[in-house]
Amino acid sequence: MSFIKVMIHCVWCTKNRSPVMDKEKRIEIIDFLKRSAFEKKIFIDCINGHTEHLHALISLGGKQNIADVVQQLKGGSSFWINNKTKLFQHRFEWADKYFAVSVSESQLDKVRNYINNQETHHKKTTFVQEYNEFIKKYGFTELV
Repeated sequence: MSFIKVMIHCVWCTKNRSPVMDKEKRIEIIDFLKRSAFEKKIFIDCINGHTEHLHALISLGGKQNIADVVQQLKGGSSFWINNKTKLFQHRFEWADKYFAVSVSESQLDKVRNYINNQETHHKKTTFVQEYNEFIKKYGFTELV
């Protein structure tokens, strides 16, 4: 038997970074994502976000890859929102791009705390500031 633990911090936002996920809607979306992930054998360690984005700490299984997992989460939730619940009066979409980095065992608690405290974090930092900080910190090239 193989033993695999690959933890990934993923962030994805709404199309055009529209701040449409008030707390009530965000809770519904997160609850759906947890149920859906469980059914698809995707392990979400923790998930939270703010009005225009979500963070998830995900453990990848041996036959999973980041692109497929994120697509299943984003695509499944968009379908559920638009076709099953009509959670929004307009068509809901996630942005095409997302952010994903590996997380070492020594940093897991720090990342969990960061994800779980998104509301407090965004009282002093905008998503654009957070996004640009990630881009710089991890050596990506795109800035907003």
